[in-house]
Amino acid sequence: MSIERSVEVLVGFMMILSLLLTYFVHPGFVWMSVVVSVNVIQQALTGFCPVAMLLHKLGRKTEGELAVEALGRSLPA
Repeated sequence: MSIERSVEVLVGFMMILSLLLTYFVHPGFVWMSVVVSVNVIQQALTGFCPVAMLLHKLGRKTEGELAVEALGRSLPA
C-alpha cells in the first residue's frame, strides 16, 4: 500500500474514531475531527503532510516509487 493510500485510510479511521468517542465518551472529542480536517485541508493546499513523512521514514513507498519499481520488474533483462 502506498503512502498516499495509507494517509487516506488513517484519516478515515481517525474521523470514525473521533465521532465514536464524541458520541460515547465526551462531546469534547469533536475537536479531534476538527484537527484532522484542518490537517487534511492544510495538506491539500501546501503539500506538506507530517504523517506522510513519518510513513516514508518507516519504509512506505509513494505511488511514484511503486510505479517505477513495477516498471523495473516488467522490463526484460
